[in-house]
Amino acid sequence: MANVLVVGPHPDDQEIGMGGTIALLASQGHNVLLLDMTDGEPTPHGDRETRAKEAAHAAEILSEGGAPVRRRLLGLRNRFVEHTIEARHLVAGVMRSHQAEIVFCPHPEDAHPDHVAVTRIVEDARFDAKLTRIDMPGDEGRPPIYPAWLFYYYASHLRRVADPSFIMDISPFAERKIESITAYRSQFVLPEKNRRVVEWVRAAGVYFGSRIGVGAGEPFFTREPIGLGSLAGVVNVMGS
Repeated sequence: MANVLVVGPHPDDQEIGMGGTIALLASQGHNVLLLDMTDGEPTPHGDRETRAKEAAHAAEILSEGGAPVRRRLLGLRNRFVEHTIEARHLVAGVMRSHQAEIVFCPHPEDAHPDHVAVTRIVEDARFDAKLTRIDMPGDEGRPPIYPAWLFYYYASHLRRVADPSFIMDISPFAERKIESITAYRSQFVLPEKNRRVVEWVRAAGVYFGSRIGVGAGEPFFTREPIGLGSLAGVVNVMGS
């Protein structure tokens, strides 16, 4: 089983971008850690304590029937995230302590400055985590590691069409993803205008699923080629 790290600028970004994949990975027994870079507050209907409870509940939903999805708050300041060496080393420490083999973070093209900064931080932290003869804060004495894969999920504030490198079949977990998003009542239930976000996410799942001939899918981007040992894992797109 793999050690998987999913980094989100704010609690709920991971669920929006790849909640179905998180549930899928947990069901397969992988060791999944969600790293929230900020607490996501302030917001009109939320506060730090409420958001923490909602995030914990969302992780529980994604864990149902599988390995427990753990969650950790790094504690950078929401709306003020900066790409700094200090931030890079904090994330590198998490990569080492978790011995992360696969890392997910937001797609680098985004309108939200926090998202853009977080992605830069994660990209550089991946390199920093492998450096020898230097401790990283919070690494718990674990050895340097270079995560083999860095994948990008889409949770963008930019009105752009996703251009995925691959799409994950999340058909059995599509509704669980929606449940994990609505677990954030302060963000997607209480504010009436944000309820439509849930429907957008549901529609996107159906659309991307249709691109690979399944009921629901989540798109991902990679800058590095994925190697195949055979065509056995390639989804057969019906009617193509």
